[in-house]
Amino acid sequence: MIQFENVAKSYGARTLFENVSFRINARERIGLVGRNGLGKTTLFRMIVNEVHPDSGSIIIPKNYRMGHVEQEITFDRPTALAECMKGLPENEKDHHWKAEKILMGLGFSTLDFTRDPFEFSGGFQVRLNLAKVLVSEPDLLLLDEPTNYLDITSIRWVADFLKDWPHEVMIITHDRGFMDRVVTHIVGIHRNKVRKIPGDTDRYYTQIFQEEEVYEKTRVNEEKKEKEVQLFISRFRAKARLANMVQSRIKALNRKDKNKKLEKLATLDFAFRQKPFQAKQVMEARDISFGYDSNHPLIRDFNLSVKTGDRICIIGKNGKGKTTLLKILAGCLDPNDGQVKAHPEMVKGYFEQNQISELVNQRTVLEEIQYTHGDVDPQTARNICGAMMFGGDDALKKIQVLSGGEKCRVVLGKVLVTPVNLLILDEPTNHLDMESSDALLAAIDNFDGTVIMVTHNEMFLHTLASRLVIFQNDKIEIFEDGYPEFLEKIGWQDEGDGASGKNKTAAKDGQALSKKEQKRLRSEFMAKRAKALNPLKERLSKTEKKIEAHEKELVELTQSMQEVSLEKDRRGIEKLSKAIFACQSAIDRLYQELETLTLEYEAKTALFESQPEPPE
Repeated sequence: MIQFENVAKSYGARTLFENVSFRINARERIGLVGRNGLGKTTLFRMIVNEVHPDSGSIIIPKNYRMGHVEQEITFDRPTALAECMKGLPENEKDHHWKAEKILMGLGFSTLDFTRDPFEFSGGFQVRLNLAKVLVSEPDLLLLDEPTNYLDITSIRWVADFLKDWPHEVMIITHDRGFMDRVVTHIVGIHRNKVRKIPGDTDRYYTQIFQEEEVYEKTRVNEEKKEKEVQLFISRFRAKARLANMVQSRIKALNRKDKNKKLEKLATLDFAFRQKPFQAKQVMEARDISFGYDSNHPLIRDFNLSVKTGDRICIIGKNGKGKTTLLKILAGCLDPNDGQVKAHPEMVKGYFEQNQISELVNQRTVLEEIQYTHGDVDPQTARNICGAMMFGGDDALKKIQVLSGGEKCRVVLGKVLVTPVNLLILDEPTNHLDMESSDALLAAIDNFDGTVIMVTHNEMFLHTLASRLVIFQNDKIEIFEDGYPEFLEKIGWQDEGDGASGKNKTAAKDGQALSKKEQKRLRSEFMAKRAKALNPLKERLSKTEKKIEAHEKELVELTQSMQEVSLEKDRRGIEKLSKAIFACQSAIDRLYQELETLTLEYEAKTALFESQPEPPE
C-alpha cells in the first residue's frame, strides 16, 4: 500500500497539483488520467523517488518493490531471452519459461529468443524493456503508455496479463479501451486537484461533469442573489429606518466567499472538411503485390473495392505490411504488380507518423498550416491552429520546440486545411492524450466521407469499423463486417478464440458423432453455461441498477446541500451530510460487490471458453 498525504508540486509559478491525498491499496489497478502536461508522469516519478514533492509526503512500505520501464535502452546480454531473464526474481533466476511466456505474449517468436537485442527495431527494444519489468513481478507495476509500439494482439495479451496481476498496478495510457479493460480505480488530475474513484474512465468523467454542472448552477444562483442584495443596498442605503438591515447585508456580502467561474479548458475541437462526392465507388485495388524483398512479398494478389462511406480498418500484427498497404492505397508507394485506380473526383487527406519528420523546424505552427496549400488565408490558418489547441501566441511557436504530441496535432491540422472526401490514417492516436483521442474519434465518426485507417485501438475499431482488412496467418483477408463480429466469428489466432480457435477442436471431435448426439451435447453445454453464468449476469445487472439509483440520489443530495448551505440551515446540513455519507458508502460498497461479481463472471466465462464447444 502507498499513501499520498497532502502532496503538492509546482514548477516555477505553475502549480501542477496541491493537497493530494489518496492510497493505492492491495491488488488495486489504478488508471491515471489527465490532460498532457498536468503532471501524470511527474506523479509517477515521485513514487519512484526521481522527483520530490514540494510539500507533503509519500509513504511507501519497507521492502516494497516497484517496477517501471526504463526509457534508456541498455542491453548487456547476448540474446533477447537472456536479457529478459535478468528481470527474474533472485529465487527464480533459472525459470526461463516465465521469460519465454512474456516474450511470446509481446510478439517475439521462438527464433527471436536467440537474437542479439540490438538487432531488433526500436519498438521491439522497448517491448524487451517492458518484458524485463513484467517478469520481475514487483509489488507495484508502473506503466507509462505501455501500448506504444505494441500491435493489437500484444495489447490484448497485456490487458489480460494485467487483469490477473496479483499485486498493484498504475497505468498511464491514451488508449481508453485498454485502460477500462484493466483498471479497478481511476486517479484523475483535474484543475490542480487529484481524486480517486472506483470504476472506469466513463464513471470518472461523468462524475466530473455532474459536479461541475452543479457548481456552475450554484455559482449562477449566488450571483443572482448577490445582485438582488446589492440592489436592496443601493435602494435603501439612505433610509434611516432600514440602516441596520442595510448594514447587515453589507457585512454578509463582505464575509461571503465568492465561487469563481470555472476556467474554460482547452480541448481539441475540430471537424474534417467535407468535399462532395457523388459516385458510389472511391477506388479499387486490383491484383496488388508488393515486397521490399522479391523473394518474400508482404502483399500478394490483393483486391479491394472501396465504396463511398466505407469505414475500413486495417488490422494485424506489426511488420506484416499494414502501413505498406496503406501507402499503396494512398498513392505514396507503387506496387510491384497490379494497380490502384481512384475516382477522378476523389480528394484524400493522408496522415502517417513519418510526416512529423517532414515538418520544417524553423517554421512556426501557423506557417506550417498556412504553407500546406497556397490558397489558405491567414484567418483560416489561425482557426485551424486554434482547433488544434495552438491558440494565441502558441500558434507562433517554432516546430523545433514542440513535443511529439504537439507535432502530431500540427500534422492533423495540415490534414484539415483542404476539403477531402477520403481520409487515410495510419495510427492517428499515437502521441495524443486520452481527451484528444476522444475528440479525434468523434471527428472521424462525424466525417461524411470515406475512411481507411490502420489502428490498434480497439475503441476506434468497435466504434468505427464497418469492414476489416485482416493480416493474419500469413495472408490478407477482407471481412465484410465490424470488429465485434470478427472477434466472435474468427478471432485472433494466438488467443485461440472465435471460429479459428475453440470451434475447430470441437468440429474435429464431433465428426464421429451423430447429429442427434451433437445436438444433445450442445444443449447440455449451453444449459450448463447458462446455469453458471445467468445468475451472475442477473446479480451484475441488479448491482449496476442500484449503483445508478444511488448515484442519482447522490447528485440530488449534493444539490440540496448546496441550497441549505446557502441558507445556513445547520440542521439541514447535518441531516444531508449523514445522508450523503451513507449514500457514498453504499456506492463504494456496491462497486466493491460489482468488482467481485465481475471477476467471478470473467473467471467462469473464461473457463467455458477454454472448453471445446460442441458443434451445431
